[in-house]
Amino acid sequence: MLEANALRYRIGTKLLLDNFNLSVNPGDFVALIGPNGAGKSTALRLLGGELQPESGAITLDGEPLVELSPTQLARKRACFQQNPSVDYPFTVREIADLGRQPHRLGRFESPHDRRVVDQSLTAAGIIHLEGRLQTTLSGGEATRAHLARVLAQEPRLLLLDEPTNHLDIHYQQEILQVCQQRRKEGCAIIAVLHDLNLASRFADQLVLLHEGRTAAQGTPEEVLTSERIHDVYGIESVVWKHPCGCPWVVPLLDSHPIETPEALPLAAAH
Repeated sequence: MLEANALRYRIGTKLLLDNFNLSVNPGDFVALIGPNGAGKSTALRLLGGELQPESGAITLDGEPLVELSPTQLARKRACFQQNPSVDYPFTVREIADLGRQPHRLGRFESPHDRRVVDQSLTAAGIIHLEGRLQTTLSGGEATRAHLARVLAQEPRLLLLDEPTNHLDIHYQQEILQVCQQRRKEGCAIIAVLHDLNLASRFADQLVLLHEGRTAAQGTPEEVLTSERIHDVYGIESVVWKHPCGCPWVVPLLDSHPIETPEALPLAAAH
């Protein structure tokens, strides 16, 4: 589906991403993780076609990304950016309906369009807010309104930059469960996530970036080790095995070791 090979990107003399490689298939959930300034958002913007790499190549469904028109891109992939906003006093439903524009191309709204928007608003948990103006929404409500917009595009590839930003723990789980449902339907997901435990719980592949380069790539069990977290984040931690089976990162606030609960044995280091 999506192939990125040896991507490099810089601004002036500052190299933001170097030799970045990624292969994503339908139904994959890939989380880009790493410290602030590691290159996660830059990588996502390159993969979405918003930025052009200095070198390297990206293909989507076998076609070079640079050769696809904006409309063709919008029919294949949808991008959710950090802190999305709309400059006009649109209602929540009108924001979600923007996702149908690449498919509509000037025609009138169809029953299918209305149905997709309804489903997207419901999936984002804001169907009850459809008549509210964007200017009256909280940060979390606005985040979910724009999630409904990208879901309404019916993309085969969904690119999300910190989709859990401004959301409480309930909606963080709910939004990522929506992504899980989309991947079951064949949509590929690439998400920038700061929370390592959310990434471990929901993604099947992690790409750990550090100073613009890939420090590790693989399953959560392969990537999330205490040694690697120390090397990249500069903190001590233990990695437990969550009851659901995924690694669970617990930072240590001091130099004293803590005992591992019997129910949560330490995950084996890789």
